[in-house]
Amino acid sequence: MNQLKKGEYYGSHYQKSVFENIIVTDTEYTHPKVDWHYHQNPYFTFLLQGQLFEANKKESYHLEQGGLLFHNWQDAHYNIKPPVYTRGFHVELNENWFKKFDIPLLNFEGSMNLKNPLAKSLMGKIFLESKANDQLMSLGIDSLLIELFSLIGDIQKISTKKPDWANKLQELLWEEPTDFSLQDLSITLGIHPVHLSREFSRYFGTSLGNYIRLVRVNKAFCLMASHKFSLTEICYQCGFYDQSHFISCFKRVFQTTPSKLLGKM
Repeated sequence: MNQLKKGEYYGSHYQKSVFENIIVTDTEYTHPKVDWHYHQNPYFTFLLQGQLFEANKKESYHLEQGGLLFHNWQDAHYNIKPPVYTRGFHVELNENWFKKFDIPLLNFEGSMNLKNPLAKSLMGKIFLESKANDQLMSLGIDSLLIELFSLIGDIQKISTKKPDWANKLQELLWEEPTDFSLQDLSITLGIHPVHLSREFSRYFGTSLGNYIRLVRVNKAFCLMASHKFSLTEICYQCGFYDQSHFISCFKRVFQTTPSKLLGKM
């Protein structure tokens, strides 16, 4: 079985930034199939464009653009890429990074398919930070990664305690959030709207409205990476009722406007 050394991925790199304990790559996947292999270090893959099938010894994932995976070190897997342009953003961390910030690597075993929109928005911010190209870039990436691992730990703790209605709602919101009303959701889930409002943040880490907003903004982020759609088209594809609302929500999450982000992608 092949072992990929630090910073190695199957494809062509648009960008490769090497820091003390982190390697960031922006990569086009060029291989239709990559046989069983593992990587020397733990890493994240954020699929900016295209599709990817990935499988390990326990489970498999059909990733669309916006998919986010974490692989711990030496987690064996293989990939199949459909005949479409596919681009991935990778953040690889060595063991010293975890020791430096006192984060137990053993708490994050195997592979994780991170669907939580809070995690995806943090990875989007890491992508933006990687394009800053200044003396604060490394500090910014470190800070966001610490926040991301803290969030993953919280998600792991909460996931074992979620009631059935919360799991059902999670899948519903991950699919394609439309203009749900609180009454519609409560009827679908079979719970009182007051109970849903009070308990949502306990299991999701933010308010219901902000959660849906993050799902839409994350989708817009990846549609912009494809350079296939105008901002007006992206605005309506993601469920925003006008461009002003879209720009306001986007800026609140990523601290930049959609038009400025396009220049960095």
